[in-house]
Amino acid sequence: MAGTALQRWTTPCHPKTCRLRHPGRKAVREDMCAEEAAASLLQLEETFSASLARIDALVLKPLLQAEPNDQKGKENFKLFLLLNDRFQALWNLTEENYRILKQKRSDSERSCIQDIYTIWKGDLFLSIYIQYFVTFANYVVVQGFEHVTKSKSEAWKLHKTVLKQFLTDFTPETSMALALYTVLHKPLQDHIQRYLLLLTKLKETLKESPEKDVVTGVIQEYVKLESFISQVLDEACFTKALWKSLGCKFTDMLCVPERRLLEDNKNLPISTSTNRSDRILLFDDVLVLIQGNSFQSFDLKLVWVDENCGEKSAPGLHGLRITTPEETFLLSAKDPQMKAVWQWKLNQAVRQALNGKRDFPLWGRTGEGSEPPPCRFFSYVFRLEGRFRSAAYEGEWHWGKPHGKGTLKWRDGRNHVGDFKEGLEHGFGICLVPRQAEDRYDCYKCHWYEGKMRGYGICEYGNDMVYKGYFKDNVRQGFGILENFSAEHPFRYTGQWENDKKNGYGVWEDKDRGERYIGTWLDDHRHGQGIVVTQSGVCYQRTFHADKMVGSGILLLEDDSVYEGNFTEDLTFVGKGKLSFANGFVLEGTFTNKSGQGLQTHGVLNTSSEQLDERVTKTQLGLREFPVEKRWKGIYDQFLEFLQSGCKEEMEESFTGFHIQTSKELRKSQEYLFCQRGTEDISWKTEDILEELVQHQELESIQSYLEKALKSSLHPLGKLLKALTVAFQATYSGIGANRHLLTMAQEEVKYYAKKIWEFYRGLLHLALEQKGQLSPGAVDGDMSDQKASSVVLPLILPCFYPELFMLYMLYHEREDDLYCQGIVDLSLFPDIKLLEFLDVQKHLWPLKDLTLTTNQRRSLIKDKCFLSATECLQKLITTVDPREKLLILQKTYEELEGTVGRVLGKDYKLPMDDLLPLLMYVVSRAKIQHLGAEIHLIRDLMDPTNQGGMFDFLLTALESCYEHIQRMRLHPRESCPLTPSS
Repeated sequence: MAGTALQRWTTPCHPKTCRLRHPGRKAVREDMCAEEAAASLLQLEETFSASLARIDALVLKPLLQAEPNDQKGKENFKLFLLLNDRFQALWNLTEENYRILKQKRSDSERSCIQDIYTIWKGDLFLSIYIQYFVTFANYVVVQGFEHVTKSKSEAWKLHKTVLKQFLTDFTPETSMALALYTVLHKPLQDHIQRYLLLLTKLKETLKESPEKDVVTGVIQEYVKLESFISQVLDEACFTKALWKSLGCKFTDMLCVPERRLLEDNKNLPISTSTNRSDRILLFDDVLVLIQGNSFQSFDLKLVWVDENCGEKSAPGLHGLRITTPEETFLLSAKDPQMKAVWQWKLNQAVRQALNGKRDFPLWGRTGEGSEPPPCRFFSYVFRLEGRFRSAAYEGEWHWGKPHGKGTLKWRDGRNHVGDFKEGLEHGFGICLVPRQAEDRYDCYKCHWYEGKMRGYGICEYGNDMVYKGYFKDNVRQGFGILENFSAEHPFRYTGQWENDKKNGYGVWEDKDRGERYIGTWLDDHRHGQGIVVTQSGVCYQRTFHADKMVGSGILLLEDDSVYEGNFTEDLTFVGKGKLSFANGFVLEGTFTNKSGQGLQTHGVLNTSSEQLDERVTKTQLGLREFPVEKRWKGIYDQFLEFLQSGCKEEMEESFTGFHIQTSKELRKSQEYLFCQRGTEDISWKTEDILEELVQHQELESIQSYLEKALKSSLHPLGKLLKALTVAFQATYSGIGANRHLLTMAQEEVKYYAKKIWEFYRGLLHLALEQKGQLSPGAVDGDMSDQKASSVVLPLILPCFYPELFMLYMLYHEREDDLYCQGIVDLSLFPDIKLLEFLDVQKHLWPLKDLTLTTNQRRSLIKDKCFLSATECLQKLITTVDPREKLLILQKTYEELEGTVGRVLGKDYKLPMDDLLPLLMYVVSRAKIQHLGAEIHLIRDLMDPTNQGGMFDFLLTALESCYEHIQRMRLHPRESCPLTPSS
């Protein structure tokens, strides 16, 4: 633009300043040239201004008074008002230039180049001329002069004669419209040529200098302006001729003032492959196909031109494939040159439409000759039949199809925001679906595959329900959690889905009834084997058929009684059954329940049991009915599919969950952790995971890697652990904390460790395979169960420990109560009395630890002996890892030996006869509340390799102490020769 070339000449300078800058003969000569140019320009502007005044008075003002009455005329009149405004701005600029030049001459000052307005304000001149001729061309396109000369208004009739006198240069055959067209553009166009002549003459008189460079730059800009005006007028006349040739029907719908015709297949032959008579019109913003009495219009921003279309044209024809959002068609030319011209014109038109500007010379280069990009961002409303009909899409496109990020909105309120691929929803997306007759929406936040929901997702329904889990083909499929947050009927289902229905193994919690169902489902109904746990502590196992209980079952009552037989939904015994009481009595017979008469039975009561039947209180449910490998198959299947896919990164979130902002209600649910990533510093990418796996193959390194991976909610193994944690809590927390489910929970945790180890080995196998380092037996040679117990189980146990330990406490509650009563009694003994009572040999007593104060007797001192071993054993409750608990037990044993060695003054290995009394002393002083639960958890979950070793020996010793303390309380006189009172 001229303005950039003239920035250093932005203000006129005083002649004296000019001469100071350029002293000597050269400056004087340049001033003389500028003086002559200014004088010529003054005369030129005076003549031109008078011409503009005459046009304004005799042409524009009469036309402004002739306001039409018809709708088309009114629209054109608005455009004419704008043209008049542009004319007035141009006239004002000419007058200003004239005034400045005249003022210089009246002040008797010599002019310099910087005083010539058309030079130092060249950019303003160019801008105003461009605006005028663009508006003039728009008026030409809509045939404004033709319409205005046909006006029947009185104002027009009055001035028509005057206008004819003004237009004396035209022959009688010249139409009034042509005359107006010529008068309103030719004087201005001619004036630009006069500017060019004057500036060219000035340039020729100047020597090489910065001033000459400036004048040369201004001349180039005016040459561009002249070329621009010719191009604009030619295009306007070309476009106007088209509208004249078309019928009113097409003109009314297609004619837009700013629209320009770039090519017409009547001038440059080409045809569609379906109908050779179709009219093809290329405008600067749209491509139009006229087919008989109808037409199709395609926005150039969403038109792709493909030369190598891969489709065979008719013999002797050369094809171009035109791709648009909803249609693809073929253009055929008779020779390759014609095809090449159309291809070039189409591509240039598309490129310019995307850039938002034309390649006029004055406006500089805008990428002329470059191909339009295949990827674009634009809005479009689908109109043809299909899933997207009437939907508006805004986003990224690639070769005529939504591809990339975008937003799709339907008229009924549905909208989808997310990733698209080749015209379909593909990748992560959020879809809102309005509910009928409600001002609420279902919100799906899910992964999509070829237009359908597939993989992990979250759906927040408008009825206060939330589903989090897996989808396939737009329906819930696989593992998922459905929770109802409404106050009317709150519930939560965690389990398997098939074809949008609850199918397979799952857990249902009815928060109103305070019940939890653990079992199998079919078509949204409880079907097959199931366990029901109630808030009151009662639980039962039955067979269900379509939500109805059938056959006999087993009912476990809160008082440890067990009923085997048939019973109703309100837990009333009916028919034949067997009731085993907690005291060992057994009632077997027929039970009835008559209204007002209570429960009645006819049978036999067996009271011969002398002791409590172990089977009564230790009954475990669900082991045979729900094999552990089939309980959460939906979770494992998703990760197995991810693994078998080669751990493709684009599939990782789809199968293993994702982080997303969810509603306040969703955050309240405990399984929200399943999908939240948090703000971790560690970034896990598929290639990073596989690369790091190869670097960690030593045992210690594996443990370190797994610990980090399992703690990360970004790593696939960490996500698997979180999913399993959710499933475990859904089953065994809260209402599910029932002692009859302990074995189910225990074997489930062990199986989790086994599956996590298997998936880890699968990832390692894939990593080695991809790096070409896989050798026979490199991965599959070790023992899965052993590694799972020794490596994985200690790492995952903290996630399940609260619920699992609660089950152990409930299961061993009776024994722990007896043990605690014994501990209370033993705590009454002072140290020496207790050592004596437990038959600890006197030479092992640490009497030197009993420091006496005034008025104290050694026999009354408490909690001083073997204090280090006692404090060590108390740490048993500070860790959840069975391995660490065993180490604490070993450390306790070492502290005992250390104390005895100090007492004896030599190293001393405690034999079993000495160890048990001493250990019982330490246990009684440690006062661990739920020692029975601790011992059995260690025994059940410790590394199998420790069986038969030192750890096993110490644990057995601890068990003996625990059992002996219980028996002390049961038979105090038989077991305790000495009582605290003695």
